[in-house]
Amino acid sequence: MARTKDPDPEVRRRILDVSLDLFATKGFAATGVQEIVTKAGVTKGALYHYFKSKDEILFEIYGRVFGHELESLQRIVAEGHDPVRTLRTIIVDLVSHTAAITKESAVFARGGHADSPHWQAMQEQWRRYQEGFRQVIRDGQDAGVFSSKASPEVASWSVFGFTNSMHTWYRPEGRKSPADIGEELADLILTGLQS
Repeated sequence: MARTKDPDPEVRRRILDVSLDLFATKGFAATGVQEIVTKAGVTKGALYHYFKSKDEILFEIYGRVFGHELESLQRIVAEGHDPVRTLRTIIVDLVSHTAAITKESAVFARGGHADSPHWQAMQEQWRRYQEGFRQVIRDGQDAGVFSSKASPEVASWSVFGFTNSMHTWYRPEGRKSPADIGEELADLILTGLQS
């Protein structure tokens, strides 16, 4: 559809926010475009003005999450600290960010859409994040601070599994802050890597 020159960022944001709520609670497949436009208080024409499809909305949500995580990891690595401090900082950052985006995490945990062209781009960002995380572990192994027996893949999947499930158990009003939880997870992972 043709797009006008003066889009309303408030309408676009409202469509994204409503979609995020619905995808997190009902799932992507169970959410219809009509439901999105009704809850957002817009027309289908308005939705299609900002997004070509429901898939495009989903992948904008994914893209914001993956983009933030990849930028954070690259920034932390660029600080040039030793592998132990770098990995700890990455883990605490990932846990803290995941705690702040539990709805997005719930959408992500419900699964991807491998048949969508957008999914391939998201998968590439995700692979880059995984590889960057694992490279920090390999750097620690090369420096002799992490055991050469430790698997960067197992360590990383332990962290990713933990954070990917946070939307099911993390509560902001809980006893521990996201940073405290991140530090505890980092302690567990680092202890395993240094054994």
